Amino acid sequence: MQSYTIGQAARLLGVSPDTARRWADAGRVATHRDESGRRVIDGKSLAAFSVELAQGEDDDVPYTSARNAFPGIVTAIKLGDVAAQVTIQAGPHRLVSLLTREAVEELGLEVGMQATARVKSTSVHIDRT
Repeated sequence: MQSYTIGQAARLLGVSPDTARRWADAGRVATHRDESGRRVIDGKSLAAFSVELAQGEDDDVPYTSARNAFPGIVTAIKLGDVAAQVTIQAGPHRLVSLLTREAVEELGLEVGMQATARVKSTSVHIDRT
């Protein structure tokens, strides 16, 4: 089974290594020492913890069938006569959405404000790293 260092786990969870270390120290996620003496997290434990984290953050999220939510900050808006392009930086993820200009205006979107990109698709590709 694959194990992850504290730094690798932090990158996957979208937090700093210090935050991941504090969570491990508090017993929120179990760690053990590898043969090199580094603290590592078992892959299954990390997967379960990431699901637990995601469920805890949805307390005030409106009901929706789109399960893939990427909370972040609006970094760019390009307005055309009818269409618009909105870019959101959500942790290490850059998401670009094409929507109507009217939708951008109704939402009051501006660069620097918090927003959540929700992705619902019939085709999702997964690459193994």
